[in-house]
Amino acid sequence: MKMSVTSAATACFMEEWGFKPADSVRIYVRYSGGGEDAFSFGIMKDTARYPAVSTVQDGIHFYMEENDAWYMDGKDLTIDLRNENIVFVK
Repeated sequence: MKMSVTSAATACFMEEWGFKPADSVRIYVRYSGGGEDAFSFGIMKDTARYPAVSTVQDGIHFYMEENDAWYMDGKDLTIDLRNENIVFVK
């Protein structure tokens, strides 16, 4: 299980979201309602406490805490930019 973030996604986080090098960005699981999959990933600026997986891209530390790692189900996660939207690819 590993996490990667594309340069395009990082550029979006810096330009549109205001993140800067040395920031820590938490990827977490949130309840998003019914449907085929009731959960999705969320993004927030935070400080890592018990990271299960992490990576640094363009100086920004991206991580997921141990209590959210269940959603990855042992798979790798890529955070990318498609059609000007951040996407999560498992």
